[in-house]
Amino acid sequence: MITGSSVALVTPMLSNGDVDWDNLDKLVDMHLDKGTDSIVAVGTTGESATLNCDEHCQVIKRVVDRVAGRIPVIAGTGANSTSEAIELTEEAKKVGADACLLVTPYYNKPTQEGLFLHYKAVAEAVDIPQILYNVPGRTACDMLPETALRLAEIDNIVGIKEATGDIERAKELIAKAPEGFAIYSGDDATAVELMIAGGHGNISVTANVAPAEMAELCALAMSGKADEARAIHNKLMPLHEKLFVEANPIPVKWALAEMGLMGLGIRLPLTVLADEFHGTIRDALKSSEII
Repeated sequence: MITGSSVALVTPMLSNGDVDWDNLDKLVDMHLDKGTDSIVAVGTTGESATLNCDEHCQVIKRVVDRVAGRIPVIAGTGANSTSEAIELTEEAKKVGADACLLVTPYYNKPTQEGLFLHYKAVAEAVDIPQILYNVPGRTACDMLPETALRLAEIDNIVGIKEATGDIERAKELIAKAPEGFAIYSGDDATAVELMIAGGHGNISVTANVAPAEMAELCALAMSGKADEARAIHNKLMPLHEKLFVEANPIPVKWALAEMGLMGLGIRLPLTVLADEFHGTIRDALKSSEII
């Protein structure tokens, strides 16, 4: 089981929108150095929606090759077309990813039965550990706990990233999931409580800018050291909140540029963080003792 702090890694880009391969390598190296437990390549924060299929697969391969087996790499391979999700998942397995993260199909609003059949089809088509990803605020598609628990019975569906921020829902999943099925937070602001309740880790935006702190927070929360975990959480709360003043990953990419770790490149329809929020993000980095 993959546990702990998993960074939802940004995809750094040049000013013309091309992938910045050199800084991608440097970010991976930073996470290896700072104790991040696993890396999600080309998830939502990695701008999966604007990378073409070739780029998507190239970024996954680059991260896998750079990590070289030192920590797990989870590839974002979700799509709102089941056949496309299968193709991306097949490619992720081919290049050596340890697991795949598949967001619920967005825009087309499948039923709960449609969700079940979608994930079942991908799991049966590609023999690699697969993690469900529920983020209805972005997809307009909410995977209910009963559907997730049905899918948990499929051997290579091994966990869920629950990004609703609903701790009661997370507790229900933790209580009812079969042994070996992981419940991850996908919401930094509530992640510590999910892990204290028995969750298995956090797939984090904040970990992009605070990798060591998020790794320590997760380790403490999962080992039952609730007060110590909450102390780190409280220090990082300005980031948990302010990294969403505009749509993710706009603020976190600006923050990484402010820290000198990459440039400002981002792809339309996303834009560079508005001037009015520069002070907000800078203040959050300072109050969280990142800069």
